[in-house]
Amino acid sequence: MVTVFGLGFVGLTTALGFAHLGYKVYGIDVDAERKSILRKGQLPFMEPEMEDVLKDNLGNRFFVTDDVETAVKDSDFVFYCVGTPYGRDGSADLKYLFSAVDSTLQAVHDEKYRVLVTKSTIPPSTTAEKILPYVRSKGGTSERFGVANNPEFLREGHCWEDFLGADRIVLGSEDKKAQAMLIALYKPMGVPIKCVSSSTGEFIKYLSNTLLATMISYSNEMAQVAETIGGIDVADAFHILHMDKRWNGGTMASYVYPGCGYGGYCLPKDTNALLAQSREKGFEPQILKNVIAINDNRPAAMAQNIAGKSYHDAVIGIMGLSFKPESDDVRDTPAARIIRELIKMGYKNIKAYDPVAMDEFAKYYPELDIDFLPSAQAVYAASDKVAILTAWEEFREIPQWGDKLVIDCRYML
Repeated sequence: MVTVFGLGFVGLTTALGFAHLGYKVYGIDVDAERKSILRKGQLPFMEPEMEDVLKDNLGNRFFVTDDVETAVKDSDFVFYCVGTPYGRDGSADLKYLFSAVDSTLQAVHDEKYRVLVTKSTIPPSTTAEKILPYVRSKGGTSERFGVANNPEFLREGHCWEDFLGADRIVLGSEDKKAQAMLIALYKPMGVPIKCVSSSTGEFIKYLSNTLLATMISYSNEMAQVAETIGGIDVADAFHILHMDKRWNGGTMASYVYPGCGYGGYCLPKDTNALLAQSREKGFEPQILKNVIAINDNRPAAMAQNIAGKSYHDAVIGIMGLSFKPESDDVRDTPAARIIRELIKMGYKNIKAYDPVAMDEFAKYYPELDIDFLPSAQAVYAASDKVAILTAWEEFREIPQWGDKLVIDCRYML
């Protein structure tokens, strides 16, 4: 049923995981020593629980083989779990992946449909722009080969636990037949399965890992800020930070989600104050500096998205003025900065609505010449296009009102 190229942490976990689910699985690797160790029923690396799983399935449902042709012939799915190291310029080296794809295509001599699945971490757009064209250029037609990616989210030391207890399965492909077969393959796990475009699938893996890397580097930078300022117990500070209900048993979704930028009173004030204090003490925190720069640049990018290619006499509707829903706080709200950018670009006819913040907005930003209307429907009716700048729940209904262009700056629709 399944062939797996590459028997490192990801490949071996994947192979044994499918064997555990009852599938017949072939494992292929170029490392002779690794194959020898596996054939003895031993792991070539330390990973809790997996050696028992290997012994239970070896020669029964899991086979370490050098016979690529037999393995591929007998399989409906070919998974690629080979290394994709980064080169001097930081780009991913795909030579091992394409070598495995070549081995697969050379082994096929029938018309059976197979799904080629990249589980190795590859940059967004690789499947669409490199792998799929490569397979097609080698004669791998869409009638014989589906192409997909299936990113992994395994932690070394917890691989088996993470496979069995996966919180989601991500399938990236535009091929509906490949998607359907992969859904059936994973269905026995009883895990949520998310089917997305191939580039989205690839991006999700990088989204996860770069967030982890950023949080680690942010923590290290903040430790250096604390040590530069002096008199701060870094360990105590972080342990007490972890008690915050937003992280400790709470949800990250309110913060790790894109939008128009942060606003309100606290975040702009405090990020700038800590940057200034650290600079005064002699240390330039790069992450913090760039957090502020990204936030400062976000309104211009959002305004450009809203403007698009429309003429300056277009009527633009603004939905939401407060810096976040369930609040009438408009201090440093992204909406004000975005509207200011639109006016600078030449747009003079701007209609706006917010359920609670219009009076506050008019008081704080009297220089912004916009028309306040009594309802979202009134703004929609009066505008050529509308932009959602605050994620009020009532704005989810906007697409049902007609076919006008809606620029969702809060990614809520």
